[in-house]
Amino acid sequence: MANVILRSVNIGTPRPLRAGHRTVSSAIGKSPVAGAVLAGPLGLAGDAQADPSVHGGVNKAVYAYPAAHYAFWQEQRSEHGVSLFDEALPFGFMGENLSLDGLLEVDAFIGDELHFPGCRLRITEPREPCFKFNAVMGFAQASKAMAHSGFCGFYLAVLQPGQIASGEEARVVPGPRARCVADAFAARMGRPGR
Repeated sequence: MANVILRSVNIGTPRPLRAGHRTVSSAIGKSPVAGAVLAGPLGLAGDAQADPSVHGGVNKAVYAYPAAHYAFWQEQRSEHGVSLFDEALPFGFMGENLSLDGLLEVDAFIGDELHFPGCRLRITEPREPCFKFNAVMGFAQASKAMAHSGFCGFYLAVLQPGQIASGEEARVVPGPRARCVADAFAARMGRPGR
């Protein structure tokens, strides 16, 4: 299995987000950071979640997203009239802490580990979209597009705390390999797996 390349490390803190007719607190907006960041048991240093009942915690400490899916979301936004120009979406836009190359949902299995030079992470579960995702993407069908495409990304637990930085490579150490993230996500969305 090829190594995974970390394209960007992204953090954010809760701030107001307009979602339809209401304003809610959300930390979905992440921004790339330069240099190394400490990955601890509850997430990355400087990062926070607005609603710990559904985000964060030991099993959802870090959220990773395949950078390869960004082109799809840029096209979706353009088709829905959100993005009139072809500006590239910045890493962190999906709410992810880690923007990755080399690992898609069909190849990532629950229980697999990512061994970075300074820390070890374990894949725990797929991300599920919510109304805040629709608000950030700028169109009401964004969650449905994620459910249909399967481009959900995945949560990670921090097994060995330590520093992590963009540009690093991770070695994938297979876990039980019983269910890939894509199939786990499809089951949660009520769709058949691969």
